[in-house]
Amino acid sequence: MANVSSVSDILELETLGHPESSTYAVFFTLLFVYIALLITNFGVLIIIIIERNLHEPMYLLFCNLSVNDILGNTILLPRMLIDMLSKTRLMPYNHCVTQVFFIHTYASASHTILLVGLSVRLSRCRSLVPNFYCDNASLFKLSCDDVSINNIYGLFYTVVLFSSSMGTVAVTYTKIAVTCWTKKSAELNSKAIQTCASHLVLYLIMLFTGFTIIIVHRFPEERFLRKLMALLFHLVPANFNPIIYGLQTKHLRQKILQVFGVKVTLS
Repeated sequence: MANVSSVSDILELETLGHPESSTYAVFFTLLFVYIALLITNFGVLIIIIIERNLHEPMYLLFCNLSVNDILGNTILLPRMLIDMLSKTRLMPYNHCVTQVFFIHTYASASHTILLVGLSVRLSRCRSLVPNFYCDNASLFKLSCDDVSINNIYGLFYTVVLFSSSMGTVAVTYTKIAVTCWTKKSAELNSKAIQTCASHLVLYLIMLFTGFTIIIVHRFPEERFLRKLMALLFHLVPANFNPIIYGLQTKHLRQKILQVFGVKVTLS
C-alpha cells in the first residue's frame, strides 16, 4: 500500500484498438453516427414538446428515451473523438469518476444497470485505464486492493437485474402471443409483428452487447471486442429508438411527415 500515494491523479486511456491507418475513417464514421443520433433524438423531442396533442404519458416515455440517449452518448463520444486525434489520451481521475457515473446512469436508464458507487473509494496503484472510456470495471482494475467482493457483488447485482429484465420481456411477449393466437385477427397480428419485431431485435442487440461487455471484461486479451460491444451498446439503441418508438407511433409519425412537407390525412 506504500506506493498508493505516489500514483498520479492523471489517468491514461487506451486507444479504441483500430489500425492507425484507419483513424480518420473511424473518426468520421463515429462523428456521422453521433450527429445522426442527435438530429433524430432532438427531432423527436422538439416535435413532442411543441405538439400539445402529444403531451401524454406514452410520449413522455419517448422523451425520456431521447434525453437518455443524448446524454449517454454525449458523455462518451465527443471526448472519445477528441482522444482519437490526440497523441495523448489523459484524463483527471475526478473526471473519470464523473464519466463512470453518467455512463452507468445511462446504462441504468436503458437497461436498469447501475454499478458505480463501489469503485470511488478504492485505492489506486495504476494509472492506465484498460478501456477507451471510464466504466466501473475499468476503475476496479486500477485498484491495488482486493476487489473480489466488488466483482462478486457486481456480478450478482447484474444477474438479478438482467434476469428481471429478461423475465419481464418474456412474460410480456408471451401475453402478446397468446392474445394474437386467441383473437385470430390478421390486423392485430400484423400490428403486433410490426411493433414487436423491431423492439425485440433492438432489445436483443442491447442484451447481447451488454452481456458481452460484462463477460469479456474478465478476459483482458479480448479488449477490442469489449470496446466494439461498448460502442454498439451506446450507438445502436440511440439511433434506432427514435425510429422504433417514434416513427411507428401513428400521431408522432404524422407530425414528422408534416415537418418534411408530406401531406397526411388524420383519421
